[in-house]
Amino acid sequence: MSRALGKTRALLKEPAPRLEPGVLRAYVSGLLARRERFLACCGRGRTPVWVFDEDALCQRAREFTAAFGAEVPGFQAFYAMKSNNHPAVSRALVGVGLGLDVSSGLELEVALSTGCARILFSGPAKTDDELELALEHRERVTVLMDSFGELERLERAARRRGARVRAGVRLTTEERGLWRKFGIPLRALESFFHQAAGARHVNLCGLQFHTSWNLGPAAQVRFLRRLGACLGALSPGRRRLLEFLDIGGGYWPPLGEWVHLSETPKGRLLRTLFPRLKLDGHCRTPSEPIAVFARKIGEALRAHIFPHAGCEVYAEPGRWLVNDCLHLLTTVIDKKAPDVVIVDAGTNNVGWERFESDYVPVLNLSKPSPREQRCFVFGSLCTPHDVWGYRYFGSGIEPGDVMLIPDQGAYTFSLRQQFIKPLAPVVPCPP
Repeated sequence: MSRALGKTRALLKEPAPRLEPGVLRAYVSGLLARRERFLACCGRGRTPVWVFDEDALCQRAREFTAAFGAEVPGFQAFYAMKSNNHPAVSRALVGVGLGLDVSSGLELEVALSTGCARILFSGPAKTDDELELALEHRERVTVLMDSFGELERLERAARRRGARVRAGVRLTTEERGLWRKFGIPLRALESFFHQAAGARHVNLCGLQFHTSWNLGPAAQVRFLRRLGACLGALSPGRRRLLEFLDIGGGYWPPLGEWVHLSETPKGRLLRTLFPRLKLDGHCRTPSEPIAVFARKIGEALRAHIFPHAGCEVYAEPGRWLVNDCLHLLTTVIDKKAPDVVIVDAGTNNVGWERFESDYVPVLNLSKPSPREQRCFVFGSLCTPHDVWGYRYFGSGIEPGDVMLIPDQGAYTFSLRQQFIKPLAPVVPCPP
């Protein structure tokens, strides 16, 4: 009891990581500078609408590959399609030299339609039909196996075709809890190599691991250290089989994580202790620049991996690439009170009640202002959880005003759902 009380007191004393006013002002100013471009996308009253900024997407891709390419020889990025499944996103990234990482047969079909020549097929519980599709296109697809059972099924399917398929195996980074769902533990790697040696139609030549929600590279560096020790214990013959190491994704976008103060650990504790307390404000947990990720991961690879295996290095960026390539425009339909408006876009367009916890600036493009004002901005669905935010930037707000919900390219569009209202179409952002 005393330990729990001590932790509670420490948390209450801990300052919340406030979103710096200068960071927020600069962010809002950058969006308002593009106001006319956004408004041109709904010039005929067409909202809600998604605005796709292909130039921003491709610039992110070039920045990511340049950072890692400067540190890691033989580096190749594969876009994680699950973060945004719009085909135009994948086509654009293939066009600037990225491969594609898919997690289902459905995504694999889209990836193949883009003409992509290098595809990774990851994910647990691949069906037999999905494995058959990968085998049919084995000259373009590397299968990242998730278990001993999948190795057996892949070998049977490849044997029936009289084919040989390039493959890797996923290693779990957390051997307790929910993340046990993915891959095999490091301690089982030698056994996996032994079983694969008898699978004449599966060319086991790579390893994959993935850590998520990486605000910095610490988790990736820690696992590379563990993996290096494991590789050092393998026989030279096993190590010579390794052509690639896939270090996964999970890289957080440059602005960091933005949430409402009420949804921080301290905020949730205060709400529990003082249910009537009104918490106001936004918090930011900063993220490391991608150049820092690349430098520290490169150092870890040189220290722990390359002494044992001279392999190519792959990565699977998703959120980092697509976060700011898609924006939602919506129009105020009703003003029910000075501090309550309803817009024509429901949060079914992002797939979940994201903005009860996450903070995103809501901008009134019709009445632009750098001043943020209190107001519940609700969507049009029949649920009180359909909320875009509790404030907006603008000099006022009235029916007919066009609102911008910016930087919603990651893990929103792919999760959207047909609930009550139609889904917003996608239009290109004008130059």
